Amino acid sequence: MSDTARTVLAGLGSVRSDLEDLYQDLHRHPELGLREHRTAKKAAESLRRSGYDVTEGVGGTGVIGVLANGDGPVVMARADMDALPVRERTGLPYASTATVTDEDGREQPVMHACGHDVHVTSLVGCARLLAGHRDDWRGTFVALFQPSEENGAGARAMVEDGLTDRSPRPDVVLAQHVLPYPAGYVGTRAGSFLSAADSLRVTVHGRGAHGSAPQASVDPVVIAASVVVRLQTVVSRELAATTPAVVTVGSIHAGSGPNVIPDRAVLELNVRTYDDATRTQVLDAIKRIVRAECEASRSPREPEFERLSTFPPTVNDEEPTRRVAEAFGVYFGDDAHTVELQTASEDMSEIPGAFGVPFTYWAIGGTDPDRYAEAARKGTVAQDIPVNHSAAFAPVVQPTLDTGVSALTVAALAWLGDGDRAA
Repeated sequence: MSDTARTVLAGLGSVRSDLEDLYQDLHRHPELGLREHRTAKKAAESLRRSGYDVTEGVGGTGVIGVLANGDGPVVMARADMDALPVRERTGLPYASTATVTDEDGREQPVMHACGHDVHVTSLVGCARLLAGHRDDWRGTFVALFQPSEENGAGARAMVEDGLTDRSPRPDVVLAQHVLPYPAGYVGTRAGSFLSAADSLRVTVHGRGAHGSAPQASVDPVVIAASVVVRLQTVVSRELAATTPAVVTVGSIHAGSGPNVIPDRAVLELNVRTYDDATRTQVLDAIKRIVRAECEASRSPREPEFERLSTFPPTVNDEEPTRRVAEAFGVYFGDDAHTVELQTASEDMSEIPGAFGVPFTYWAIGGTDPDRYAEAARKGTVAQDIPVNHSAAFAPVVQPTLDTGVSALTVAALAWLGDGDRAA
């Protein structure tokens, strides 16, 4: 496999400039979830030029490209396309200045603050290289470009729109994500990798009154404050110290003036867990605490709970992860690592889940290696290295793109490049 990968990737130099141009173009023109029309069109056009059978509009803006190349395994590689409502502050010459109008008529900035432009470009590059070296592998390669990962809706939308009928059934599904590790880094992890995530909106009810007459009120701001403080004990006092979980209250809204006690407060929460038992325990604890605080304050109405989004845990299958890790070790050498458990979340696993097939998902680095090394030397990585979703998040173009293309290609050829090991 390593010889095959090196043969195929020898063509990287011939497409590098095009891929760098594509990446910078995508970065300049980010699109929010289910609005990725321009991005999807560029991906589809590239696939068609390389000879893929292309299906567009799956789950809204999803794209599937299929390249059949004789008998052999079917390998699917997935890239997410959507950006975030963040105003870019990277100072890059190709920084986004894009804005969109939201449902309330307000202007929102848009930025590729999570690196999905890297993912799209890497998959386009891998697809082109495999198409240009068909004599070196056998099987079917499926390039899947998914919309709307950020709100957890895109994978499900593609599945509900007939993904399993519109694509060959893969033997394995592959995906990757750029993270704030040094560019050139690749990291695999068997088993739990990314957390499940649940976002909730909680409304607690009070009785409004004038600020001068608190005795006439049931103050929902006080209830909300008590809830926030008490929720910090869920992880610290209800879970074992060896059980990872995160509970975050990211938003509180109540009232409209300093001398008016409102009649309600709205909290938005995010929960990160790694298994179903812990997930259930934490969510049940949140509801118990909110209800108890409302009862203690004589709230006139029961609190309301609304699920805003949910992401499944990403749990890599052992065998494909081992195979990819071995291939990365041969190709990348000392740059191949075992990546740490991450508290970020993904919906990618819903795609292999719909087919009932195994998958593996890995990390690549995108931070300037010298900058990372200096921050590590000073012990200031957390302070000095921008993370995903930051307005300053900006993967360096190279070697990030070369690594992304190479990792996908090496991983795919771990099946397609060696018929004797085919699943």
